[in-house]
Amino acid sequence: MFRPTFIRTTALRLVLGLFALALLAACATGPRVRTDFDPQTDFTRYRSYAFYEPLAMEQSGYTSYLTQRIKQAVRREMDARGYVFDESNPDLRVNFQGMIQERTDVYSVPRTDIRYLYNYRARTYVAVPVWYDEAQVSRYTEGTLSVDLVDADRNHLVWTGTAVGRVTQRTPDERADEADRAIAAIFERYPYGAVPSGR
Repeated sequence: MFRPTFIRTTALRLVLGLFALALLAACATGPRVRTDFDPQTDFTRYRSYAFYEPLAMEQSGYTSYLTQRIKQAVRREMDARGYVFDESNPDLRVNFQGMIQERTDVYSVPRTDIRYLYNYRARTYVAVPVWYDEAQVSRYTEGTLSVDLVDADRNHLVWTGTAVGRVTQRTPDERADEADRAIAAIFERYPYGAVPSGR
């Protein structure tokens, strides 16, 4: 009498556990990336770039190891797309900004339990599965890294990409590696490249 209910309950718990593991694995794959652009812009006319001055991440007036690392990652991505770095007369200026926020998530987790009820007709206790939602609160730190491409002549934003992910306690080198991966993820969504002159 108790065995089928026990097997169903164990199977349900196993399925819920695997579902939770799948969600965690999905969160661990990388940052969430969003992009936007000016639809009126002709991206084929851009061939060179430089960094915006001052960079939004250097408003304090000085650079850091992290901003230098992000600059290197941006140059790698722009150069790979055929753009030429030209500090004196660029077509595009690249700006970037990092931000950290404390977040709180409240969500429901499905739970199951067994309640035993006395059946007077059968004169025995019967196991009854019970399903309910349990509220969970998660507090975490969220980091946002955004990259803007600005038309240098018009000082007009033409494309922006943002990577959002959880921030954990890491060493400076690990944080720099995370920023490097975030820049790569952002530029994966950038579909344009420099067109060589004469085409």
